[in-house]
Amino acid sequence: MDKIEQLYNILKETFFLLDDGDRHLLSEYNISPSRFFAMVHINEEPGISSSDLSDRLLCDKSNVTRIVRGLENQGFIRRKPHETDGRTLCLYLTEQGLETCNRIQIELRLYNENRLNNLDSAAQANLLQTLQKLNRALQADLASKTS
Repeated sequence: MDKIEQLYNILKETFFLLDDGDRHLLSEYNISPSRFFAMVHINEEPGISSSDLSDRLLCDKSNVTRIVRGLENQGFIRRKPHETDGRTLCLYLTEQGLETCNRIQIELRLYNENRLNNLDSAAQANLLQTLQKLNRALQADLASKTS
């Protein structure tokens, strides 16, 4: 196995380990990671459209429709018609959604500190810088394929 394949495999395995830990934590709130991250985006950009949310979550519009419907059924978000474009619905967190999102973000922050504290600050900074560089390259590659 060459270094590129090893690197890809360790990144994939790391993603699965992080994702599994997130799923366990989020299951306490009866919410999936995709629903939680949708709530985070709606919290950061109140009034976001489903189309923009789809772009942020890197998934198709039908998946976002299911996510939005599920969050709405849980009482975490509400949809309102856009002020000028009658075809567009704007997404907002409800009070319950905002409270739940904030509570989960605090717990997730503490959980991540615990999961990542085995790296000293220099290793964390180095890993962060390296992964940021990789993410920029991956985003550019993806953008070139969709243009």
